[in-house]
Amino acid sequence: MTCEIMVGLQWGDEGKGKVIDCLSEKADYIARFQGGNNAGHTVICGGTKTILHLIPSGILQNHTHCMLGNGVVIDPSVLTEEIRKLEKSGIEVTSRLLISPLAHLILPWHREIDSFIEEQKSNAIGTTKRGIGCAYADKKARVGIRMGDIFDRQRLKKLLEESLWHAGFFLKNNDKKRYEVDEVLAWIEKNTASYRHRIQNIIPILHRIASDKKKLLLCEGAQGTLLDIDFGTYPYVTSSNTTAGAAGIGLGLAPQHFRKVTGIAKAYTTRVGEGIFPTEDTTEDGKRLAEKGQEYGATTGRPRRCGWLDLVSLRFAAQINGVTSLVITKLDVLKGFEKIRICTGYYLNDQVCTEYPVQTSLLEKVKPSYIEMDGWEEDISSIQSFEELPMAARRYLRFIEENLQVPISMVSVGPGRHQIITL
Repeated sequence: MTCEIMVGLQWGDEGKGKVIDCLSEKADYIARFQGGNNAGHTVICGGTKTILHLIPSGILQNHTHCMLGNGVVIDPSVLTEEIRKLEKSGIEVTSRLLISPLAHLILPWHREIDSFIEEQKSNAIGTTKRGIGCAYADKKARVGIRMGDIFDRQRLKKLLEESLWHAGFFLKNNDKKRYEVDEVLAWIEKNTASYRHRIQNIIPILHRIASDKKKLLLCEGAQGTLLDIDFGTYPYVTSSNTTAGAAGIGLGLAPQHFRKVTGIAKAYTTRVGEGIFPTEDTTEDGKRLAEKGQEYGATTGRPRRCGWLDLVSLRFAAQINGVTSLVITKLDVLKGFEKIRICTGYYLNDQVCTEYPVQTSLLEKVKPSYIEMDGWEEDISSIQSFEELPMAARRYLRFIEENLQVPISMVSVGPGRHQIITL
């Protein structure tokens, strides 16, 4: 199996960064296939916390090579700063990073428009105001700028004029900053100077890797399934497809190359921002989960809403991603709860349904149907094998497996790189 897809199964923040860092120990290449710097992948190694927004999490392993695929949107200034910080800390990045020339740029006015629209909405989506959605919108409107465009200055200038003309209707009508094309051109040149030589066609490289059974490619997704632009809790979603199906599109790989999909989920559920959250717990238990799990957004610092594990949405996520194995993170956070609740169905129109109702109008009406399982008091943060876990923790994990009909391959029992159990 040379190509493995890594996806989040909830509303993001499942701990993908740590899992990808761990699996990267045996991988040769890690390629990001969608999203932008609205992602925040956290890895803790040797007590040092590293938060990555664009560069794949595997960069922290010294032997790996990383790629940003055509499905990613890139803020040149953010990528420059991220590379600078990593290299300042002793991690070589530039020589190990390749960028697709088909990846789109986030331009300065994208951030400004994103922020203004979010602030003016009566029902805010809860975006990170990084310009991600606006960059994707320009891509769909065919007025976007791609990484490969930066090598022809005259052509780039014409493309910027067209893109700015398109944005100008909004900027002018809302008394926003008047951008000059030469100013933005200089900004792009400045912020791509250190890595422009790493922009190259990665498709032939990816296909060589996919044909080499001795190489392992990890395809890294950002955000989570329930934030997918099509399958998520619309309109409170991100602006890209976050599911496994997007990996081929975002990297230029055909479906037959993918044989394994690893789905990552917390042992409970969290969500940042607005939107439907059936199992949210606003009582002291929810606050306790937030405190124990240190639930704050890695990108924005916003507190995350917390609640119990939702097997209805998790089963749906596993189905549409074709998940072949599960990784459960933050199991250690559940320590100390006398009873742990798990949502196994939804009350809808006075009936209990176990199928996920994809329409927002129905999801807004559901109420969770819970079962309770015994908790545990033991500290599991240093445990290295499944057999060492308390019986209640083992039963909890087996219950998840049985309900989803997907085997658990890894369990995280703490924030550190090595606090992980491989089954």
